[in-house]
Amino acid sequence: MAIVRQARREDIAAMRRIRMAVRENRLRSTVITEDHYVPTLETTGHSWVAEVDGRVVGFAIGNAETGNIWALFVDPEHEGRGHGRALHDAMVEWLFARGLAHLWLGTEPGTRAERFYRAAGWRCTGKAANGEALYELSSPRLR
Repeated sequence: MAIVRQARREDIAAMRRIRMAVRENRLRSTVITEDHYVPTLETTGHSWVAEVDGRVVGFAIGNAETGNIWALFVDPEHEGRGHGRALHDAMVEWLFARGLAHLWLGTEPGTRAERFYRAAGWRCTGKAANGEALYELSSPRLR
């Protein structure tokens, strides 16, 4: 089983490697650099990694100011083992503990990611201008 821990700057290269390896919700732009990860680790949010035998196999990033889920990805070689759910649950718990009432994200429609979020209790709220399906999760305090 994976260990979920807070991400550090030295994890960014592994996070980028995983982000570029995913089969769904692929980046449409390669403009995102390692420098884009730093604020999400240190200023605007919080980041987690799932680690197996010392190797980062997944990561999650949530924005503590806006409630946006910026990333939740698992290395394709490690999918289906519960790492995504463990990362999701750690991230959601932390963000709601900060007092956020709602979290939100966008994902490609018709993907495994979309089914994952629905199964985790997220509610579809519409479509973004770029065609992504928009989802929202309310704090348990509001349910």
